[in-house]
Amino acid sequence: MNHWEWSLLEEKEQVDHVMIGGVEVRTGHRVRLNPHEGGDILDLALRGQVATVESIEQDYEGQQHICVVLEDDPGRDLGMMRQPGHRFFFKVTEIEPLPEEEQGQRKTASQARILIAGIGNIFLGDDGFGVEVVRRLAGSTLPEEVRVVDFGIRGLDLVYALQDRYETTILIDAYPHGQPPGTVSVVELDPNEAAEPSGNLLEPHSMHPMNVLRMASATHGPLKRVMLIGCEPATLGGDEGQMGLSQPVEVAVEQAVKTTEALIRKILEGKSV
Repeated sequence: MNHWEWSLLEEKEQVDHVMIGGVEVRTGHRVRLNPHEGGDILDLALRGQVATVESIEQDYEGQQHICVVLEDDPGRDLGMMRQPGHRFFFKVTEIEPLPEEEQGQRKTASQARILIAGIGNIFLGDDGFGVEVVRRLAGSTLPEEVRVVDFGIRGLDLVYALQDRYETTILIDAYPHGQPPGTVSVVELDPNEAAEPSGNLLEPHSMHPMNVLRMASATHGPLKRVMLIGCEPATLGGDEGQMGLSQPVEVAVEQAVKTTEALIRKILEGKSV
């Protein structure tokens, strides 16, 4: 047996609850992840994400570890087969309980009318723009009709998400189109045109958004409204790649957050955008 198979047979002492900052945290509670500084790339990607506590375990040294599943992980419902790569363990000091009023506010596809989809590769400089925008949006209070998901470069996951027939899908991504770096643009995409071959839009992705829309349209039928909030990148990392956003794109993140929130309000109020 491999290491994972052995780990399934190990005796783990389950802990009923743990106190974090004076708040009792139990299985099923919603928390925000705050990995310690100096961690690896995965810690950076998970920082600020909202997750659900699956178990609280204590090792043979008496150290407590909190096992969580990310709320918007498409593999969260795979049962035991999702253990590799879909469950994450954190120290108690790396977990922030969400306020009591937010404990029951996980937005499901059946509740949501608007999907906010962050797209991008955090290892390619400004291509991580969409990921950073949705990370900040996920930490804000949005209407129940809105679902925010960091898809990263998981194009197929976005294809599957679009089968839920959202009234409006808002893609947030780097958008190279000849403007000064940091320029934020709002573009309405024609889902019907997406079903036909077209020019290369948003080239940096191996599964770029227009390909995703084509696949979703072919799989699920004509899509409803699709919009793009895009930012002109200054750099896409080059051959060596690059972590972090350039200065003009970093500044543009807050503008994109406000633009997205304003767009959501107009859509829900039935105003033209």
